[in-house]
Amino acid sequence: MMDKLDDKSRAEIVFVGSTLGPLFLHDPEHDAQVVATGLEALASLDVEAAAKDWPFVSAEDAERALALMHEGLAEGTKSDALVWEYRRLFVGPLAKPAPPWGSVYTDKDMVVFGVSTMQLRDWMRRNGIAIEKGESDEPEDHIGTMLVLLAWLAEERPELVDEFLCDHLLTWSSHFLEQLEEAAEQPFYEGLANLTRKSLEGLQEERELEVAYPRFYR
Repeated sequence: MMDKLDDKSRAEIVFVGSTLGPLFLHDPEHDAQVVATGLEALASLDVEAAAKDWPFVSAEDAERALALMHEGLAEGTKSDALVWEYRRLFVGPLAKPAPPWGSVYTDKDMVVFGVSTMQLRDWMRRNGIAIEKGESDEPEDHIGTMLVLLAWLAEERPELVDEFLCDHLLTWSSHFLEQLEEAAEQPFYEGLANLTRKSLEGLQEERELEVAYPRFYR
């Protein structure tokens, strides 16, 4: 584990978490007022240039993932293909191929609000962290909520970032994101899963974090 975060690393973590987190949390159509700006920026992106500047990921890997996301937005930021794939992956009503909550993978009963969710909730309470009502109705260990929280921690409580990563996010994120990438049938979400995984793994490497991975039940 490295020394405390410097300003550059904090800014990069804020960028990654605040850019990627909402894309997991918000329906491109129903929540367009929240994610439209980010989606439009990705749709008009100079992929090669953006890849060179993407934090924690090699330019080659970032370009591959961003190109998929760019391709997935070719028909617009509220295309039927994009909207219905979001709902298939994250909303339902059918069973989700890769549920976005950590405890589904780490709890032996494979349930939401499982043991790891309660551990995260307790950690947040002990550190005086609360998710405001209305910010998210999801369990605290939803991947999108945790990415947004990561960005907030980097900005407001940087001394907690490494602990949050080691104990609560990196323990399951790659396992889930690999499943999501495989399950995605629309290139935007395939690229999003890949870029998020590469970003978090790159951050782990940069911070020299040792993670004790749990048993996965799914």
